[in-house]
This record gives sequence, C-alpha cells and structure tokens, in this order.
Amino acid sequence: MDWARRQVRLLVCAIQFLTRAPIPALKTFEPEWITRSARYFPLVGQGVGAVSALVMLAGERVWGGGVAAVLAIAVGLLLTGAFHEDGLADTADGLGGGQTPARRLEIMKDSRVGTYGVCALVLVLGLKVAVLAGAPMAALILLAAHGLGRAAAVVVMRVTPYAPSGEAGKWKPAPQGVRTGEVLVALLIAAWPLALLPAGAALLGLGGGAVLAVAMALLARRLIGGHTGDVLGAVEQLFEVGFLLGAAALL
Repeated sequence: MDWARRQVRLLVCAIQFLTRAPIPALKTFEPEWITRSARYFPLVGQGVGAVSALVMLAGERVWGGGVAAVLAIAVGLLLTGAFHEDGLADTADGLGGGQTPARRLEIMKDSRVGTYGVCALVLVLGLKVAVLAGAPMAALILLAAHGLGRAAAVVVMRVTPYAPSGEAGKWKPAPQGVRTGEVLVALLIAAWPLALLPAGAALLGLGGGAVLAVAMALLARRLIGGHTGDVLGAVEQLFEVGFLLGAAALL
C-alpha cells in the first residue's frame, strides 16, 4: 500500500510539474520527487496528447484538417502552459546567441525571447500544424508523439550530465539523477501507442524523432556541458516534430 501511495504521489507531482491541470496540491513535497516522478512524464504527455487528439478529431468533422490541427496544438499549449515550447525558445536563444558556456546559460535563464527563439518556435509549431493538417491518423500520431517526446527527455536526463552553473532553471536533478529502472518504465509507458500504428510509420517516426533529439542533446553537451530544464524542453519538442514528420511520411 505504501508503494502504491508513493506512485500516486509521484504521478501527481509529474502532472503538477508538466501541466497547468487544476488538481489538488500534495500535502507534503520533497524536491527529489520531481526527478523520481520522471518515470511518469510520458503518461502525463499521453494525457495531454489524448485531449489534443480528441480536439483534432472533433475539429476535423467541423472545420477540416487545417483548423483542427491549429486547435489541437493550441489545446496542448494551454494544458502545459507552453512549458516545453518555452524551453525550446530559451535553448535556441542561448545556444545560438552565446559565445561561451557561461554566457549561453545566462541567456537561457533570461525570460525574454530573442530572434533565435522566435524562429525555433515558428518552425516547430508550423511543422506540427502542417503535418497534422494533412496526415491520415493525425490524432493517433499526435497522441504517440506527446508520450514519446517526454520519454526522450527522460532518456537525456539519464545519459547526459546536468550542465554546470545551470541551477537556476526549470528543473534541478536529485543528486543521484534519474535511475535506469525509471527510464525503462518511462519507455514502456511511452511505447504502447506505437502498436496502433503501421510498423513502418512507427519505425520511421521513431527514427526521425531520435535523430533530432540526439542532435539537440549532443549540441547542448558540446556547447554548455550537458542538459538543463530548457534543453529537456527542446529535446521533447524536437522529438515530437521528428516523430510526426517520420510517421506521416508513410501514412
């Protein structure tokens, strides 16, 4: 029973951290719970993706694919408070505008959005809308992308170091970081929607998402020494758009 209660607390922690969902606050909280709750990040993403997918399906019946895609993306932004998109914009500004690791991290902590951030947001959100507007099974690939994108961020949390001087960001890891078992749980949770897609589309989507996410993680490792909360948001967003592009190519 204690194990089950702890899992519920971790799931609630993940929901509160990643979304704006109006759920009751935890009576107690320990900072380490955010890291421990990473196993449930894909499940939270699938919840956001499920709502967005329902909006996509309803919008297609009333207005067609283009409007439905915009509404589905907008609902996801509202549910998360543009949490991951903000990380993408800050990462683009920091990595694109800084000349040293310290300066890049300083720019990433600045709440203002610069040219690189605006361009990154326009490109990523525009690609998502364009893909979803014309793709068969758009609602399903959107659901899958949300969960898998969060799982990609959890993997990066495990395999890359926390960037030096990155303390004042959206997330600071527990001293022992994300554990291998927690990564495996996250991957298992994220994987189930793939069974509903044609095998070729699922594989190409995974390949497209992995290429963009790995490129982002390696770039951050080279330029700032590892990941920050903003980098994890960028990884999540790039995996999403890579998955959508790859899966839609074969649907």
